[in-house]
Amino acid sequence: MGYLSHRVDQDEVKAGDHIYTWRTAFTYSHHGIYVGEDMVVHFTAPETASSGSRWNLCSIDGGFSLLKSGQNRDSGSCLCTYYCGFRQSKSGVTISCLNCFIGTGSLYLYQYAVNKCVHVSKLRGGTSTTAPSDPPQDVVHRAMYLFNSETGFGKYNVVKNNCEDFALYCKTGLLVHVKPATGSSGQVNFLINAPWKPALVSVLPKVVCSTTMGALAVGATVGTHYWNKYKTDIGVRDDVVKVNVEDVGSFRGY
Repeated sequence: MGYLSHRVDQDEVKAGDHIYTWRTAFTYSHHGIYVGEDMVVHFTAPETASSGSRWNLCSIDGGFSLLKSGQNRDSGSCLCTYYCGFRQSKSGVTISCLNCFIGTGSLYLYQYAVNKCVHVSKLRGGTSTTAPSDPPQDVVHRAMYLFNSETGFGKYNVVKNNCEDFALYCKTGLLVHVKPATGSSGQVNFLINAPWKPALVSVLPKVVCSTTMGALAVGATVGTHYWNKYKTDIGVRDDVVKVNVEDVGSFRGY
């Protein structure tokens, strides 16, 4: 499982860790920052006030779900029913207990300062980065500051500003300083740069590798995929800057 993701037990995580859990048969992952005392700060799509409900790809249950405003947690598994699921009214930055964050899935640790070759060879995006992590106290401070902020981490966007972008910022303090097509999320960049990969590695070689030109075409396409995965990593891209957490709102214009 090392080249897919790094699974850990709940008692192994430490304050300042970037953790995640896979949803819906490994189709996507939800990310957050463990802040200690069995609590996780994470970024979700805010509820739609007019409808009282929302579709949220980064929900804290086990998959795609429609959450109703004021929905109660399962008191049998929730570690803190008093403030689990709380957030500011206009913010998507949420605090949850570790059990509710994991839901029906398992717990995984996002890896930092990973060797470049190891990073690009992983089978899924959104599990590691070449960027080093800042000290745990800085990570927890950023997460809690954004949780207590009325504007949080800005407007949730599944492509440009999602739960992984939030966790990566808390760990590194890095933000993209232009308006890119995607944010720093590894899983989003992986999907955008390589939606063809499953078919490529299982079907296409059998069809085209009977010819020299076909083999060269496959090699070039695979090479392009790995280059794109490398150049979009927050640890190597040149369009990111270090931003103090107190300045995140003004830096991003909200």
